[in-house]
Amino acid sequence: MALAGQKARPGQAHRRPQLGDGGKCAGLLGKFARYFEVEPRYVPLTADRYVIGTDEALQLVNENTIGVVGILGSTYTGEYEPIAELNDALMEMNERTGWDVPIHVDGASGGFVAPFNRPDLLWDFRLPLVRSINASGHKYGLVYPGVGWVIWRHEADLPAELVFHVNYLGGDQPTFNLNFSRGAGQVLAQYYNFLRLGREGYVAVIEGLEATAAYLRRAIEETGHFEVLSKPRTVPLVCFRLQGPRRHYNVFDIAAHLRQRGWIVPAYTLAPDAQDVAVLRVVVKENFSRDMADLLVGDLSRTVALLDQAKPARLETAPARPRAGKGPASSPPRESRQRAHPRGTHGVC
Repeated sequence: MALAGQKARPGQAHRRPQLGDGGKCAGLLGKFARYFEVEPRYVPLTADRYVIGTDEALQLVNENTIGVVGILGSTYTGEYEPIAELNDALMEMNERTGWDVPIHVDGASGGFVAPFNRPDLLWDFRLPLVRSINASGHKYGLVYPGVGWVIWRHEADLPAELVFHVNYLGGDQPTFNLNFSRGAGQVLAQYYNFLRLGREGYVAVIEGLEATAAYLRRAIEETGHFEVLSKPRTVPLVCFRLQGPRRHYNVFDIAAHLRQRGWIVPAYTLAPDAQDVAVLRVVVKENFSRDMADLLVGDLSRTVALLDQAKPARLETAPARPRAGKGPASSPPRESRQRAHPRGTHGVC
């Protein structure tokens, strides 16, 4: 909703407004586009480029474009998009055409990371075209799920007609969201972290997570089985895919076998047009230690060795789940998938 107030420019044809994005926050952008009748225009990825391309993004910009979304921390690989480069290119285009196409920064993952480990990185309001920024408190803001933040460069960037006022709570109460009543526990928890940790505390936490992610990245590379796609000094996660000769199994088989050992490591394909790239991802949070990293890499190596020895017909794969209301009900999971692990379950997605 950060760009909901963008309006057609004077003299602009009354066509459906458009919003450009690299296709990695499709859920968020898709909801916004549907609710506010905006046409999303996705910049396709490639087999070796997993973030928005500046030249490709500019090709989708026209007089109906109300903004371009730059992602500070891709959902898939954690990589930062070139927001400063995008800002410079759009400034040149705006000056040449007379348009006013701003940038919204989706800092859901990196908004609480970059300020503390890369303070010199230009991605925020230091760039003239950055109009609004959102960040998730429940990721690296260190608060449990349910809180997110959005800030605008100027008060005028949030149109008054989108803010509702009520006066039955002891005074004027402005509200700007799609639902009104909700708990404030996450807001209080975020406020507590700000006061308790301060900037120095967040720097220490993020630098620690970055060091653990670098340790895990090296350990995974040293197994010789995987290519790491995530970049250092971005979001503290490790995204990797199988490398080497073609195998009779894939990352989805690895994820299923890791689950039997108590690890929840998601496997997925990248966004169009890089959907042929299948990866595993481990997000490093403050409760993920180097000891856990060693345990994970050990189980990862044992899983690969087991799958290398197994015949293709013996690989256990989860049954396909039909769409709701169509076809027979999905089969129950195999017993091995349900077996409780004595160490518990480690959620590292």
